[in-house]
Amino acid sequence: MNENSSKEKKPENRKLVLQATIQFTILFILLGFCFFLPAGTIFFWEAWLFIGIFLVMMLFFLRFMVKNDPDLLRRRLERGEKRSKQKTIIKISNSLLIIVFLLPGLDRRWNWSSVPIWLIFLSDTIFALGYLMFFQVMKENSFASRTVQVDKNVQKVITTGPYSIVRHPMYTSVFIMFGIMPLALGSYWGMVILPILILMMIFRVRDEEKMLSEELEGYNEYKQKTKYRIIPFIW
Repeated sequence: MNENSSKEKKPENRKLVLQATIQFTILFILLGFCFFLPAGTIFFWEAWLFIGIFLVMMLFFLRFMVKNDPDLLRRRLERGEKRSKQKTIIKISNSLLIIVFLLPGLDRRWNWSSVPIWLIFLSDTIFALGYLMFFQVMKENSFASRTVQVDKNVQKVITTGPYSIVRHPMYTSVFIMFGIMPLALGSYWGMVILPILILMMIFRVRDEEKMLSEELEGYNEYKQKTKYRIIPFIW
């Protein structure tokens, strides 16, 4: 990259960082409301610990992407889903996810369940590992956007790294992170909605695979080679 193009990139990157910072700030404000308002107190140490871990991981991700793959970060910030089925699945999933976020606070307020401290710390560790896996997926696949789409001109099938084990490792990492989140927040009851969320994920993956099979060259051959979608030896 020459000096002129480097100078041109700097204002774009600053704008990208600002956009990402605004979105991440809104996310953490919403998380705070979802955790602390139902709990009726700010003295909810499990929530503070979880938010702190999440924030550190996300800042690390932001710094790396701005420096190494700003185009991927830009795609991750886009939310314009085009497929109608995917829009419906996302709306339902987001509504269910909000319930998952609210339940641990209510559990904390009314003492519905008691998760041992060792399991809370273990769950936070598993969440962090899930985020590291998500980060590895982003490093491996520069086309891992938030929306389901194929750029036919430049996109290719990724078969290396976590993609050599399962076809949708990003969903695997999300499954790990948000599947363990209620326990990290000290709540068993927060997990009651998870089976429905898993069902929504299955619908989303099936529809995505239909599109990839039709539009992404080489994907059908990849499906034959890599048998499992999200969880090795299971599905």
